Amino acid sequence: MTSPSRRRLMLVAILLALPSLATAADASEVFVPKLAYTGEAAATLDGGKSSGTAYAGQLMFGADVNLDAAFGWRGATIKAYGINRHGTNLARSSTGNSTSVQEIYGGQGTRLANLTLEQKLLNDRLVLEAGRSVANIHHLGSELCQYFQGNSACGNPTYVFRTSNFTWWPVSSWMADATAWVTPDVYVRVGAYQVDPSQAEDGQHGLKWSANQATGWVVPYAIGWRSPASARLKAKYEVGGWQDNSTYRDPLRDANGNPALLSGQAPASRQGRSGAFVRFEQQVSSDGNGRGLTVFGAALKGTSGQLIEDHFLQAGLVQKGTFASRPQDSIAFVVTQQKYSDIALENLRLARAAAGGSGTPHDSQVMMELSYGIQLTPQLRIAPNLHYIVHPDQFDEPARQRDLPNALIAGMRIDWSL
Repeated sequence: MTSPSRRRLMLVAILLALPSLATAADASEVFVPKLAYTGEAAATLDGGKSSGTAYAGQLMFGADVNLDAAFGWRGATIKAYGINRHGTNLARSSTGNSTSVQEIYGGQGTRLANLTLEQKLLNDRLVLEAGRSVANIHHLGSELCQYFQGNSACGNPTYVFRTSNFTWWPVSSWMADATAWVTPDVYVRVGAYQVDPSQAEDGQHGLKWSANQATGWVVPYAIGWRSPASARLKAKYEVGGWQDNSTYRDPLRDANGNPALLSGQAPASRQGRSGAFVRFEQQVSSDGNGRGLTVFGAALKGTSGQLIEDHFLQAGLVQKGTFASRPQDSIAFVVTQQKYSDIALENLRLARAAAGGSGTPHDSQVMMELSYGIQLTPQLRIAPNLHYIVHPDQFDEPARQRDLPNALIAGMRIDWSL
């Protein structure tokens, strides 16, 4: 059997050989380059743990390779993307809570984020994709996320990462995904993504393809309806869930069933969690040129396992086109609630008591964001934004003796794309 290192060398050789295979085709039909940069600045104006500023950035580079145009492999595309993430996280340094207002922070450094083969079959009614990728660009994502900076709602509802080992950009692992269009407007999607926590460690580069440190698989699934392309008011409705059979630490108890903080023992190792969701995006006004008001919302709930959050709610709106003189600008607002579970609150209460404090932290966190996007050029967009966090959570600092004050934060998102 071919060794993993030899397989990687063979794949690199194929990618390097594609330009020569495409000599008879127009290069622009074969290669679609991807180059984009996102920067997210944030500063605490009031509340939180302390005042401070932070900046996080992400450079994305790569290409889609059309294998049909290259040498006649109908419906096949190679997607190869790399990511460099750099900068700092305001939540860690100043706000004090565990949900960032900079959604591109995490998986720092340079790494291979995606290397997959996509195959379309049956007149594009069946789309298969496999290789190295992540669950959250295929499931529970939305193009509306480009209008926000906070990580509570974007790039995906944060609940799914807090209550499962849902894999996230840019920490790639082995995966396979399938989307079947039952009708032109109704689809079913299911995927399987290997869970390997070692891939998220500092210094990883996405090229360690061995599965010897994997702990299981997460399987997301959904059924959805999308409005026809001819519809004046665009819409999308989706219901689904996820099943995670990988291992995780109990939020409260040790292997003997006692609170780990009191016993001094390690938290018990558990296996198996699941959840369900419903979400929608509905355009309610349109000028016929893609501009108008879209409202959206989501609800997520755990269905099994020992979870730190009970449920998650999200509601928001995006207005594309703000003034007659600014038809490409946007204004967006989102509010989310993260409701904690009883076992998570008990663990926080015990940690506070052990540190000399008293009482139990608040049972939920509400995060709000208001953003105005300014389209400076077709390639460059900036979006100043304001965030308000009600009852910041204490999961990153469970030994705090008192609640964190509500926090007001100013941000600025910059997007540039080729």
